[in-house]
Amino acid sequence: MGKSFSHLTKQTGHDEGQDSLTSPLEDSQTEDGKGGDVSQFPYVEFTGRDSVTCPTCQGTGRIPRGQENQLVALIPYSDQRLRPRRTKLYVTASVVVCLLLSSLAVFFLFPRSIDVSYVGVKSVFVSYDQDKRVYLNITNTLNITNNNYYSVEVANITAQVQFAKTVIGKSRISNITAISPLDMKQIDYMVPTIIADEMSYMYDYCTLQSIKVHNIVVMMQVTVTATYFGHAEQVSQEMYQYVDCGGNTTSIRGIIKPFSLPHPAE
Repeated sequence: MGKSFSHLTKQTGHDEGQDSLTSPLEDSQTEDGKGGDVSQFPYVEFTGRDSVTCPTCQGTGRIPRGQENQLVALIPYSDQRLRPRRTKLYVTASVVVCLLLSSLAVFFLFPRSIDVSYVGVKSVFVSYDQDKRVYLNITNTLNITNNNYYSVEVANITAQVQFAKTVIGKSRISNITAISPLDMKQIDYMVPTIIADEMSYMYDYCTLQSIKVHNIVVMMQVTVTATYFGHAEQVSQEMYQYVDCGGNTTSIRGIIKPFSLPHPAE
């Protein structure tokens, strides 16, 4: 009676040990039967001459509880999970998109020079005094073109007028206007001038009654300063113009029209 009980106990223990060894493998095989992916293969213990039993799972294929955050899993290099699909396509597309965005940014943000075109003298206001001084208020017109894809601020316009190699007038206008992208604006500026001192002989010429037009040649110098993105750009021009010092004149559509001006009595 006692022997049979002892034998039954050993056999039962043997069956339980066998179940404990085989149940994990069978469970994993049952789960792996649902999919044929290589990454779903169960743990397999290879026994051979150079094989070593896994020290962490003791050959059972299971990690003990409480050590999940302490162990490192080794994945074979041939595992497909280490080779995501379309990697080259994604990398190539990313590089192309970056190059395209960079090219567009350089194209639109690259600074381009502004164009300054001198239109001409718009009007001249003439006056005299008893000291034989000739006063000319010369109003000029400029066309300023913005070739950039962003707004440009016209910070200031500096101008001066020379007659007979002598500066007879200067002017500076600040904080003028802003020009929209790819736009053009027409700007007028006035330069007050005085012909006097060693050139007082011009008073007699400008007030001479025997001639109707009293043209003199003056040199106009203008410098336009534009700012954008903290960068300042200057464009300068020089040109010669005829100015009538004998009377007020104005230009309408390119036509110069004189105005009568009373001359001082001699």
